Amino acid sequence: MKKVLVLCTGNSCRSQLAEGFLRYFAGDIAEIYSAGIETHGVNPKAIQVMKESGIDISGHTSNNVNEYASIDFDYVITVCDNAKESCPYFPTKAAKLHYNFPDPAKATGSEEEIMKEFRKVREMIRVYSSKFVKDNLIH
Repeated sequence: MKKVLVLCTGNSCRSQLAEGFLRYFAGDIAEIYSAGIETHGVNPKAIQVMKESGIDISGHTSNNVNEYASIDFDYVITVCDNAKESCPYFPTKAAKLHYNFPDPAKATGSEEEIMKEFRKVREMIRVYSSKFVKDNLIH
């Protein structure tokens, strides 16, 4: 079974959205993990926008990348430039992929404008995750 790690800065938004969608699209054909260089807790707005998509990530935890050092991943996906540049040396034969999604946690404005940004990023990650599973996990 393939093992996929999604890496972000704080493992609170983008990597959590990606973990949720990758688990949804991959089903039982892969093990999906997410982690951060730091841990900031799962953002409540990330939980909310995923719930709107029918995916419950409320049980997710915010994990540090070092917790997974002993796992032999097949794929490591960085979802922000900071994670790609700051990731500690990660001994792995994994294929490394990168996509710099905007950080919805940095959105400003009214509650409605902030939620609009969360939904926009959620959709970008949904499309990316679906394509990743089709291109890399389904044979």
